[in-house]
Amino acid sequence: MADAMNSALVEALQIPTEDRFVIISEHAEGELHLHPTFMDMQRDPIAAMFIMVYLGAHRPLEQKKALVQKLNYNAAAALKVSPDDIFITLIPVPNENFSFGRGKLQLADVAPSW
Repeated sequence: MADAMNSALVEALQIPTEDRFVIISEHAEGELHLHPTFMDMQRDPIAAMFIMVYLGAHRPLEQKKALVQKLNYNAAAALKVSPDDIFITLIPVPNENFSFGRGKLQLADVAPSW
């Protein structure tokens, strides 16, 4: 799953492959609550998942659309679940709010090259 997510980010946003920060958190049955047919979907309560992506707020809509499509495709293929089972939220973050370590805001004074 982590490889599928990273691949989608690299392909859709052209980020460096090393820009890999993925958290996978599994939940027991009964810990996720979602409507099985909202927006005309057919969700399996066991297979359903939530994917949240923090991304630079500078990303244009076309890149966001490409990312969501690629994330959905990759996750469905990797886990052999229905595309209806994948709920994705993109959370835009101003670039100056990212710290990649050392207590620094590496993108605060420069635009990322990706």
